[in-house]
Amino acid sequence: MLFDWLQQSQFGKHCALHIPNAIDIDLIKQVHNAAYVDGFINGTLDEKRLKRIGFPWSNALVERTLHSVAGTLLGAELALQHGIAIQISGGYHHAHADFGSGFCIFNDLVIAARQLILNNSARKILIFDCDVHQGDGTATLTAEREDIISCSLHCDKNFPARKAHSHHDLTFAKGTADAEYLKLIADILPLLLNTYQPDLLMFDAGVDVHQGDELGLINLSDHGLLQREQLVLGIAKRAEIPIVCVAGGGYCRDTLHLVNRHSQLYIAATELFC
Repeated sequence: MLFDWLQQSQFGKHCALHIPNAIDIDLIKQVHNAAYVDGFINGTLDEKRLKRIGFPWSNALVERTLHSVAGTLLGAELALQHGIAIQISGGYHHAHADFGSGFCIFNDLVIAARQLILNNSARKILIFDCDVHQGDGTATLTAEREDIISCSLHCDKNFPARKAHSHHDLTFAKGTADAEYLKLIADILPLLLNTYQPDLLMFDAGVDVHQGDELGLINLSDHGLLQREQLVLGIAKRAEIPIVCVAGGGYCRDTLHLVNRHSQLYIAATELFC
């Protein structure tokens, strides 16, 4: 539905659409345990592992996963060329080396970042995760790295119950509203960019921080969500650091509301980059 909105709205004319091929499975195995990867691809994971992921296995899920992970890598490559790219899905930050969790199977953020560094397309990458849930998988997968920096801004009393240690973890209490949330981003993101001087900023733009989200527990308004997107994109633009954005989480039975929340990222990008 977000794809349809992009095609039909006034913002569609500003977007060049790129469709990825399925990612090479060997690239996934550079980040994830080979037995886990093969088990998912072949449909042989046990029920306990599938339950932890949250999806029933199917061939369609495999195809969707391989294309979505590839979309983040393609988006990152395009961002380095054009200054900004937005992946219509992605943000699978609960995927660990040998298991998936919380609707995340393979960690597209770390896979893409690692590949860019291996290809010498980037020296250092900052993952700025604004999904309401901590990026625990990203944290564990980057814990020993100094070239992929993880920063997670999340609700302290939300999933996962047991938090990992990102390079930087910043927490919000239940009910945090626009002003406090936006001030922290305005204070911390320029500092991180100045400290690490990354060649690419990866922005997990989860909309589960919205006050209407069914799993979020943080109270950003519609305007606050738009302001967040404007703030992050604006800081990256002023710093002249390319930014790739992924959709991240969002949980609402009314899909029209969910599309509206995700669309704020495209509205902000159009305002700032077109």
